[in-house]
Amino acid sequence: MAFNVDPHQHTVAQPVSCCGIGLHSGKAVNLTIKPAAENSGIHFFRSDLGKKNAIPARMEQIVDTTLATTLGSGKERVSTTEHLMAALHSAGIDNAEIELDGHEVPIMDGSAGPFVQLLDAAGRKRQRSLRKVIRFTKPVSCVSGDKFIRIEPHDGFKITGSISFGTELISDQSYSLDLSHARFAREIAQARTFGFVEQVEELWRNGLALGCTLENVIAIHWDRRSVLNEDGLRFKDEFVRHKVLDLIGDLALLGSPILGHVIASRSGHALHHSLMKAVADAPDCWEYVEFRKPGQPHVLTPAKPRKKRLPVSLPGLLFPAAPAPCPA
Repeated sequence: MAFNVDPHQHTVAQPVSCCGIGLHSGKAVNLTIKPAAENSGIHFFRSDLGKKNAIPARMEQIVDTTLATTLGSGKERVSTTEHLMAALHSAGIDNAEIELDGHEVPIMDGSAGPFVQLLDAAGRKRQRSLRKVIRFTKPVSCVSGDKFIRIEPHDGFKITGSISFGTELISDQSYSLDLSHARFAREIAQARTFGFVEQVEELWRNGLALGCTLENVIAIHWDRRSVLNEDGLRFKDEFVRHKVLDLIGDLALLGSPILGHVIASRSGHALHHSLMKAVADAPDCWEYVEFRKPGQPHVLTPAKPRKKRLPVSLPGLLFPAAPAPCPA
């Protein structure tokens, strides 16, 4: 059985840096992505705080899902992580240190495109350790009102997203793809975040979105039939493509590549987080598979029997090992 997953872990081949502004603070942020050791995972570091405390890019570190995904460790926070995490995931980067001198990942142009370019410039370095992959054997789902998200068994990593805004410009949109670096870069990475003009104005009045401009956000006109951005849309369905981007970035916080089909309708960061918690609470709905080398090519085989838990970056943060019913 063939899977579109590279068997080896990877890190960036060399450090790369960029500078941008925080979407909500409006302040300049410098960001550097550095190589990291195999099996270390992805960690954020706040250089502006004068000490090197790691914030693991892990679901158990999520402390807020309002407007963006925010990770925290102790009193330290890093927000708006989803675009960068999506780019790292699609590029197949398992291990990296991300250093920034502010509490927000820079918004850049509102998409993951600049991060894809940054990672392409850094290159990838193959590491000796082989990957472990989360393969779903039964569906796991979450429902919140008219919103839902679920993961079904699938021989690959497939995303299907749909939105419904009831406006002339957006209306109902859906998008589906089997994820690969090439397809992510071509079809998803350039899709920008968006909002209605009056929502942005309300955020301004509350001291938020201070870095929001037409250079990094699609502003939907009051008439709901057009956008204020002079260059228009990059895709006719750019809105749902950006929702797929956010979903990929959030699910990267599970810490391992996924073999499954993720289906989401009107979902957002909070529901993504709920799904990850549901996965952790339903260990009989998925299994680890490992790459081994009985010969060429590499093959996926069931992992050695052990307690069912998602990989964690800090000792003691274990998920329940006892079987639990799969959420409907």
